[in-house]
Amino acid sequence: MKTILKYASALVLLAELGYGQSPSQQATVTVAGKTLTIKYSAPSVRGRQIFGDGGVVSHDKTYPVWRAGANRATALHTDADLVVGDLNVPAGDYTLFVDVKDPDAWQFIISKQTGQWGLTYKADQDLGRVKMAMTKPAAPVETLKYTFSDEGGNKAKITIEWENHAASVPITVK
Repeated sequence: MKTILKYASALVLLAELGYGQSPSQQATVTVAGKTLTIKYSAPSVRGRQIFGDGGVVSHDKTYPVWRAGANRATALHTDADLVVGDLNVPAGDYTLFVDVKDPDAWQFIISKQTGQWGLTYKADQDLGRVKMAMTKPAAPVETLKYTFSDEGGNKAKITIEWENHAASVPITVK
């Protein structure tokens, strides 16, 4: 009986630890016959302040640069050369970050460094930064969400929504 109770207690503990994990998500779009994919971990607000002074993101060691997700670094793969905002991005693999120093004026960061944990950021690895268009979602967004929207022709848009923030950047497939 004691053995059964030990195993049951261990299972309950594992279930509680897993509850706080951020699930893996993916956003994909095909534009002009080329595929773009973002892989990220999607944390939830769970009643916390996320952005601004004292927010969860302000406690990351890379602040004001945010890993744009949770757990592993957020990854972008593109089969095509792109123009993101006004930044030329060759086909390949990248890591995404966002500078959120001003919660109402984000900068999208595309890093050449890949495969790292999300709390490792090296500014000298930036391919570049792009200003993002900021809006407010219609309602608070509980779970971080990336969305690609096909804007027609060879154009698309990446939108990041979380808490009371929505930020987007246009993409052109070359």
